[in-house]
Amino acid sequence: MSDLKDLYRRAVDMFGGLVHQVPDTGWKASTPCSDWDVHTLVNHLVNEDKWVTPLLAGKTIEEVGDAFDGDLLGADPKKAWEQAAQESVTAVEQAGVEERTVHVSFGDIPGRDYISQVLTDHVIHSWDLARGLGVDDSLDPELVDFAHAYLEPQAEAWRSAGAFGDKVEVQDGADQQTKLLAMTGRKA
Repeated sequence: MSDLKDLYRRAVDMFGGLVHQVPDTGWKASTPCSDWDVHTLVNHLVNEDKWVTPLLAGKTIEEVGDAFDGDLLGADPKKAWEQAAQESVTAVEQAGVEERTVHVSFGDIPGRDYISQVLTDHVIHSWDLARGLGVDDSLDPELVDFAHAYLEPQAEAWRSAGAFGDKVEVQDGADQQTKLLAMTGRKA
């Protein structure tokens, strides 16, 4: 398996490839995320990517404050995505980030866990965005394997916190992407 930094870059690139497929008239298209259209979904990932640099630098949520609240996409959503994505990849590629302590809303975690969390969100939301755009929703199998292994031990905790919908039952022999999506409350 690839290293975490490589997987992170690939997950960001996968989502970004889909962002670049959004037509000018496609920002209001619905997605599998209830109450989120394409614009809101992309804004969510831009927001998440904007947090990566300060959190990996050791800042707390209180220190960052409301700097990334609201609509971050502005008049040029694709450019806003590119900038946030590049900033987050650059932050993740720094030496020693996996061992740093990151201060998140639920406590302190190792940088490796934080990077894994953001990486996994890019993977899952790539499927959501592909569905919203009506394009091929096949995900990179190595990224799917990583996200599944990362989420499986904590899926119920995320579900109870409201991050996931009800688990979807899958048939025996379902592929790993279907299992990952079902774990997060999504029907493939």
